[in-house]
Amino acid sequence: EAHRLYGALQDSESKMLRFIIPMLILTGARKREVLNASWADLDMEKRRWRIPITKSGKARHVPLSDGVLNLLAAVQAEQAQWPAACKNSPWIFPNPDTGKPYVQIFCSWDTARKRAGLPDVRIHDLRHSFASFLINAGRSIYEVQTILGHTQIKTTQRYSHLSQETLLAAANSAVDALGVAFGPTLALAAPDAI
Repeated sequence: EAHRLYGALQDSESKMLRFIIPMLILTGARKREVLNASWADLDMEKRRWRIPITKSGKARHVPLSDGVLNLLAAVQAEQAQWPAACKNSPWIFPNPDTGKPYVQIFCSWDTARKRAGLPDVRIHDLRHSFASFLINAGRSIYEVQTILGHTQIKTTQRYSHLSQETLLAAANSAVDALGVAFGPTLALAAPDAI
């Protein structure tokens, strides 16, 4: 699904949608946080993005992964080709026509998600996907909570969904820890033979 969505974003008529949506899925940030992001909010030396005003009303910091740094470099290359009036915008993802943050991106998003065959995926679902990617990669719930800026772990638990593969690997780790102590020594039968 992510590959299909990425392909649809590359075909979007919106010049910035192909950067905005990846920023959402690579950071777990909220839509408005990304749309209002400014270059001044980035600390490239410490590799973090300071979001000055969040849903909770408090500032938070988001780590800038290698993928995000590559994305930001691509944004700068794109903006270098813009007219001078928009080229020097303080915003990371400005509307190329105004140089100011987008008010809304729904129409472009709606077209891209439908082209990708994902008509029911909401922009906020990308935040959930980010949390799930982290959890399934073995990151702790505390790490995910901190990156997403959740004040309660229960919220993070609602956002993070374990894949069947992750659950199976977890269950198999108990088998690995026990060794042959609790298992029959017969070869495992093929699934269709059971």
